[in-house]
Amino acid sequence: MSESPDRRYGSAPLPQPRGPVSAALLDALREAPHDLPAGLGDGLDPADPLTDEDLQLTLFCCYELHYRSWQGVDEGWEWQPSLLALRAYAERHFEAAVRALVGPLPAALPGGVPAALAEVVAADDGPSLAGYLQRRASLTQFREFVTHRSIYHLREADPHSWALPRLGGPAKAALVEIQMDEYGNGRLDRMHAELFRVTLGRLGLDTGYAAHLDAVPAVTLATNNLMSLFGLHRRLRGALLGHLAAYEMTSSLPNRRYGNGLRRLGLDEAATRFYDEHVEADAVHEQIAAHDMCGGLVRVEPGLAPDVLFGAAAALAVDRRFATHLLDAWTVGRTSLRTGAPIRIDLRERPRTGDVPAAAA
Repeated sequence: MSESPDRRYGSAPLPQPRGPVSAALLDALREAPHDLPAGLGDGLDPADPLTDEDLQLTLFCCYELHYRSWQGVDEGWEWQPSLLALRAYAERHFEAAVRALVGPLPAALPGGVPAALAEVVAADDGPSLAGYLQRRASLTQFREFVTHRSIYHLREADPHSWALPRLGGPAKAALVEIQMDEYGNGRLDRMHAELFRVTLGRLGLDTGYAAHLDAVPAVTLATNNLMSLFGLHRRLRGALLGHLAAYEMTSSLPNRRYGNGLRRLGLDEAATRFYDEHVEADAVHEQIAAHDMCGGLVRVEPGLAPDVLFGAAAALAVDRRFATHLLDAWTVGRTSLRTGAPIRIDLRERPRTGDVPAAAA
């Protein structure tokens, strides 16, 4: 399958709005930078910021200006003061909701941070989305899962790289070691984002950057916005490293299950390589992240220990909401994607399967 480099690696088109605030923001982004209407953020007063479509899309659109931006959008918008004020207003709602979701955490002495991270991970009681995908998911449901995850995996590692210029010493060295693997040690074909693009293609899905943004709900955007919130605020650098540590410490077994689920559905080695790669790499990264990266950070900056634990707990809590959403939808036989926004199938590509079980089709 051939596609233009712009669709794979460049900016995405602006998404469809999901409420009055995101609609006003998207209309503004189509014009030259200017002041947004005063009080625009007042329209964001959600009961649950984690599932509010308007708030999460507004945040995602603002954050994307710091990544690859949007097709046709003036680059001056990235630092436009009234847009940053709107983003800050939405962030206050979002961060408060995440902190309330996480709740109180046990205190940890700086030297005990790796052990405390292990306790946070062990205490996570989220539903086993990976187990369902390994044993029961249909091909349609697996397509939905990778559609959700495409929003992050097609830019995998980028949010955590925001920490690099904010660190020094052992924590920085450890983060570089992890990120080098994520970026394929400088080889395009081994970059994790590129491996995931192959998985998308093997499942017959559009592989363009952010191609599935309109299809995924707020709870999916929240998992991505959490990384950007932590990454774009220096004050949250400890939380960003804790978030990455939680990802690395909980990755190997689920990725083994994802790969086995695709094999059960008849997909080939190229389709499973993304997940198989993570089984081995993240088993090593787990120790580096907990001991060298987070442990190294709090040895230099002991006051960041609570932030590290908060970031780890936040990653697990928001992902737990995501997993619950998918499993609840599938249990009652409905899609986990937004109604009226079907998966974007690439008609030039078809699932690369062997004998797919009839129940999985």
